[in-house]
Amino acid sequence: MPLHIAYGDPSALRTRCEIATVRTTRPEETAYEPGAIIPAGQWRPMSEPDVKAVTAPRRPLDGTLVEMVRPPYREGLPLEALTDPLGDPDAVYLGQALAKPDMITTTDNDEDGRLIGLHLDNWDKLPYTDKHTGRRRLCLNLGPGTRYVILGTIDAQAVCRAIHPNDHSHRYPHTQDYREYVAGGRPIRIIRIRLAPGEGYVAPTEYLLHDGSTEAQDQPSAAAFWLGHWPRGILPSLI
Repeated sequence: MPLHIAYGDPSALRTRCEIATVRTTRPEETAYEPGAIIPAGQWRPMSEPDVKAVTAPRRPLDGTLVEMVRPPYREGLPLEALTDPLGDPDAVYLGQALAKPDMITTTDNDEDGRLIGLHLDNWDKLPYTDKHTGRRRLCLNLGPGTRYVILGTIDAQAVCRAIHPNDHSHRYPHTQDYREYVAGGRPIRIIRIRLAPGEGYVAPTEYLLHDGSTEAQDQPSAAAFWLGHWPRGILPSLI
């Protein structure tokens, strides 16, 4: 299933979101891994058809849904305990990450420090047939600056089928599938969602191309992350 966003007010969605396409990095962009996927620039407001394309169906699968939320954080609350009331006793706190100001994408490779660009998570190591059942990621922007989450509109199963038409059912969808998809000239649209300090998202980052961003922001932004199986609407929606 493609990117689906839960919202109540389309004007509020459009106020927070912009849309663009992607490209692969050039050899001279040495801060990135070779072949990494990054925004192609020229972010633009979402049109009515853009909003319609990401509108969730009447009965979406909760595990593939994107929600913009206000996590229940208060000063003094241990971050490890933030998801305790949300209904998944097996939820995992992943820790924090600090993004410097004005980063087009934020995630780097632990081994060499190069940025990996837009990517697919693989905490659950799920095969093609089960990829849509992975845990969703909860993110809380701890500030002090604003940040974005960037999400691709085409899902990992669709990309895996396109790259491996003859044996996709035995594959494990991976970031490399997306890189080959884009390198082959196939377009991917991406949505950038703005998150102020104290705001967050719940998203299927095992299933959708994604990364954080602080592009054009003049302050750093720390974010905290969790993984879990949570039903739709368990947290207050921002939109």
